[in-house]
Amino acid sequence: MTLTLNSVHSRPVAVIGAGVLGRRIASVFIAAGYTVHLYDSSEEAAKQTTVYIQDHQEEYSAYVQGRGIKRGVYRIFTDMGTAVHDAWLAIEAVPEQLHLKKKVFGELDKLTPEDCILGSNSSSYKSSLMLDEVSAKRQQQVLNIHFYIPPAMRVVELMTDGETRSDVLELMKNILESCGMMPVVAQKESTGLIFNRLWAAVKREILLMLAEGIAQPEEIDMLWKHIFATGPAPCEWMDQAGLDTIAFIEDNYIRERKLDGSMTVDWLRENYINQGCLGKKVDSKGGLKKACIHGCSQS
Repeated sequence: MTLTLNSVHSRPVAVIGAGVLGRRIASVFIAAGYTVHLYDSSEEAAKQTTVYIQDHQEEYSAYVQGRGIKRGVYRIFTDMGTAVHDAWLAIEAVPEQLHLKKKVFGELDKLTPEDCILGSNSSSYKSSLMLDEVSAKRQQQVLNIHFYIPPAMRVVELMTDGETRSDVLELMKNILESCGMMPVVAQKESTGLIFNRLWAAVKREILLMLAEGIAQPEEIDMLWKHIFATGPAPCEWMDQAGLDTIAFIEDNYIRERKLDGSMTVDWLRENYINQGCLGKKVDSKGGLKKACIHGCSQS
């Protein structure tokens, strides 16, 4: 079956992983009238997702206000096969670890219909690195679909896996626009896509300044907000994403570009992550802006 902007509404969108970004991705499609199936093995994640979707539905509905769109529905599953049955789109939003993403893509290739588009929400890994267990034919329907942190940020970056059909990229761009999002297509494969490639350099310099004791997170964020006067400041943003997620992402850049991580990601793990300080995540003891005992703000 050829997927079109109209035909996709008769089938579900599947989101694999109901964490910080998974529940936000689901909320975007629900507000735009889609049926969404979320899969997560964690009952706690499922509970938090239900609360999140209910509490934030008006913010997402504002994306499509005035279009006469009836709000969609969602279900949460603990069995992936059931969640992706008849899906036209399956987006993985699992932790930023390449081996997990490869495994999920391999399972999705086996479980989803032949015409299903497979998307990765990865902010740093190229989707071409996740294809070890994906059939050659399916690779033409695989791409990066990277959401930032909606509802505050409406931007979505799309990127080919090197084999993605042009009609798949065009369809996803049109669908996301119809959801009230602002999609941008990377013209070539790029680790970190577009913005996160720039953001990676900013993060590294911030972590170096913190590790060297040059400034406190609050001071860096104050300067950033005063000078740029927009959006969350960088330390606040890292806390929102989760410091463990930041570390996984930086590991990828370090390996690919042969960087020294001793004063950035290694320092972050020693002073925060290993102390249970993961940012704004469940059971976290703190973050860059709410320091742990060994965090830089306590030094």
